[in-house]
Amino acid sequence: MPDPPKSVHITNYYHKDSGGISTSYNALLAAAARHKRPMRLIVPGETEEVEEVNEYARIYYVPAKKSVAFDKRYRVMMPWQYMLSDSIIRKILLKEKPDIVEITDKYTLSIFGPMVSRNMFKSLGRPMLVHFSCERMDDNIASFIARGRLSEWFARLVMGCYNFPSFDFHIANSPYTAEEFERSVLRKHNPRRWRRFINFCWRFFRSPMVPVRERIHICPRGVEKGRFSPERRSPETRKEMADRAGVPENAVLLLYAGRISPEKNIALLAEMMKILTKSGDRDYRLLVAGAGPLEGWLKKEAEKKMPGKIRLLGHLDKDTLAGFYANADVFVHPNPKEPFGIAPLEAMASGVPVVVPSAGGLLFYATNDNTWLRDPVAEQFADAVEEIMSDPELREKKVAAALKTAEENTREKSTDNLIATYDRLLEDFRTRNDLFTDTEAAKIFDFSKLVEEDPKGSS
Repeated sequence: MPDPPKSVHITNYYHKDSGGISTSYNALLAAAARHKRPMRLIVPGETEEVEEVNEYARIYYVPAKKSVAFDKRYRVMMPWQYMLSDSIIRKILLKEKPDIVEITDKYTLSIFGPMVSRNMFKSLGRPMLVHFSCERMDDNIASFIARGRLSEWFARLVMGCYNFPSFDFHIANSPYTAEEFERSVLRKHNPRRWRRFINFCWRFFRSPMVPVRERIHICPRGVEKGRFSPERRSPETRKEMADRAGVPENAVLLLYAGRISPEKNIALLAEMMKILTKSGDRDYRLLVAGAGPLEGWLKKEAEKKMPGKIRLLGHLDKDTLAGFYANADVFVHPNPKEPFGIAPLEAMASGVPVVVPSAGGLLFYATNDNTWLRDPVAEQFADAVEEIMSDPELREKKVAAALKTAEENTREKSTDNLIATYDRLLEDFRTRNDLFTDTEAAKIFDFSKLVEEDPKGSS
């Protein structure tokens, strides 16, 4: 029986104990032991370190400086850490000799794809190249740099003419995230893009000569049901939660868990609390678990306009957060452009009513039957919160449906699906290898005909 394939996953978006991407990779490394297949994760760290996660999984920490843009809490591995012949990431890859290399990054790590496809990494051989998309570039640019048609055009140009042709396959964490590939690549969304320019770019990056729809795959994430559960509900934890936040135990406790960052639409939380504070019917308090660049702004806004109504708790470990989920009265998640949204799914698994925007990647699992879907505006979120508190029958019905949804989207099911997807893609890569690796044929192939194709199969 042949040995199972070895995969190396490289990302800048990893913290040991927090973040949706970190949670996903921790789940994948745990699944490595269950499936008895070797997996390696390369991530930035303060110092060089190797962590043996289990018999089959290992994490390499590469010394990296903190980001100067976006979220400055993150460290960022740079291109020269894998491009140069004696660079640390290159040494790790040559030691491991993977069958699959997955890049989860659209920026500093993405150059790795063209390096391999253009045969600039000969000693590594030709592993299958996967780009995992856990966010959309157009959303990132709109949140951190600029909004508007020009920024949207730029994101599509980069994704369609650089990122997409640079990898063999693209895996997205939701249909919403996958949509960016289709909108960036297909001609029906980019009618003014020259065919000659498309051919120049895709030939230069030695794109696979494979139809677009066969290179895009969706693998949603899952929730750790053993940890997030209504069974954590208890008077003791509720009291601890209120005491830690410094709020009355009989207050209505709303909870948000996630980055306090521009792309998360944090301003909606402040506006929502202004409305709820004025209602006067109940003592609403918002507890915010997380950290990020807008932490100072949110704290000042709360102190200035509604003292004591918003409490910032900082980062919570997973077990503490699980207890807070189960003992909150309402969970609110304001981001209408969430790529997937693991926090709302964790809240649903914990048996707490959930209010989310009627948009974005969380619509993969969030419906009007199991959550309160609302337009991402403060007035509608406030109305949803008040409906939850005033209609116990509806609350019970939706929470029961949410628990069923969580059962259908567990961590084990999601990682099993992802590993099965890797296997299918690797079989395709090996079966049609020339279409992926024949660099001479790619120099003259007419790629413009591929972007005419509808990913659903109709032209």
